[in-house]
Amino acid sequence: MNTPTQKTSSATTGARIRVFWQPGCSSCLRTKEFLTKHGIAYESIDVHNDPAGRDALYELGVRSVPVVAIGKRYTFCQSINDVIRFLDLKTDPNPPLPPAELVGKLAHILEANARYTRQFGDEYFRVTFRNRNRTPAGLTFHVFRVAEMGIEAARQIDLRFESFDDQPPAEWTKEDIARWGEGVRQRLLDWWDSESDRSLSYDVPTYYGRRSMHEVMERTAWHAAQHTRQVALMLERENVAADRPLTPEDLAGLPVPDEVWDDNK
Repeated sequence: MNTPTQKTSSATTGARIRVFWQPGCSSCLRTKEFLTKHGIAYESIDVHNDPAGRDALYELGVRSVPVVAIGKRYTFCQSINDVIRFLDLKTDPNPPLPPAELVGKLAHILEANARYTRQFGDEYFRVTFRNRNRTPAGLTFHVFRVAEMGIEAARQIDLRFESFDDQPPAEWTKEDIARWGEGVRQRLLDWWDSESDRSLSYDVPTYYGRRSMHEVMERTAWHAAQHTRQVALMLERENVAADRPLTPEDLAGLPVPDEVWDDNK
């Protein structure tokens, strides 16, 4: 695949750009794919499997990924707009889908994740996957928690990066997680039915600054979609085909990465 050349400012030309990431992180993979597609060279640092890289991240005063850094300057990468501004790239991201469409896609994704959750066998449900300390139990729960945090943000509850590490109770079965997730889906639909500002133009609090709820809803939808793709990949380990897998049409307009799982690049 040909990689386009991207003009950068003098501030980044020749600079050593570092990308701090970890396997299975949706925003990490999206950030690296974005930089590669725009011809931006960078040093890849896997903080999950590289203790020295993790220490380098902590030296910046940061505890979450993905982060793009030049020297001691850095930006969080939950929004590609932040990466574009930080590197002074002469490009624009695609505009987000309308809020109603994002909510509809997210509801569809949560329904799919509940189906996939019920397909796992007990043998693998709490076994870690590949090069990340993440299990099907943890990831299926995480998809629903991502959506729940989006709903909470709309109610001005801080979106905190620590909450992305929340785990299901140890005694929860796959059915418990699926049912809880179906409840989250219903709360999403109830919130949208009662939402007075359907433009979602109002700001909400996040750990990477106050952002429009429209931007947060876009990230919530594609974040959940990417992890649901990973849940389907986990099912493949059991030689189980995902029940009604997400289609290109389901994902259309969501800025999901091309790849499903980031291993070691």
